[in-house]
Amino acid sequence: MNIEKNAVVSLTYELTDASGALLEKNSEPISYLHGGYDGIFPAVEEVLHGKAVGDKFSVSMEPDDAFGEYEHELVRAEPRGMFPKDVAVGMQFEGGAEGDDDEDYMLYTVTEVTDDEVTVDGNHPLAGKKLIFSGVITGVRAATQEELAHGHVHGDGGHHH
Repeated sequence: MNIEKNAVVSLTYELTDASGALLEKNSEPISYLHGGYDGIFPAVEEVLHGKAVGDKFSVSMEPDDAFGEYEHELVRAEPRGMFPKDVAVGMQFEGGAEGDDDEDYMLYTVTEVTDDEVTVDGNHPLAGKKLIFSGVITGVRAATQEELAHGHVHGDGGHHH
């Protein structure tokens, strides 16, 4: 079976930056529902369409195709007292976006801690980077009615409730 809309696709992959440095690698296959369900980068989904088990692929993605451009306005210095005493660089906290009154929460990573302030960055760690997503297709099957209704994969390598 070739990859088409509403197929469950399983694959192993490597994610590298433009210099070839390995950022992420999986040895156990991941699975996603193909056809615009936001289970994988759209640029990757486009390249995988029509391929079959055993096919290799490599997709070069500009920041807009991956984690977006780096947004300097998402870096904020907050009063030290707003954070736990043991706050340290690398910790992550959920918070609302500046001036955001609704329920949209972002994940902020602590990038600097001083006696008076804690600097947090709401950008994804890979924002602003050109990335290469490459791998091998390990499985293709038709999605179940339940998976289609839920918009994601269930079972091995997929989403579990």
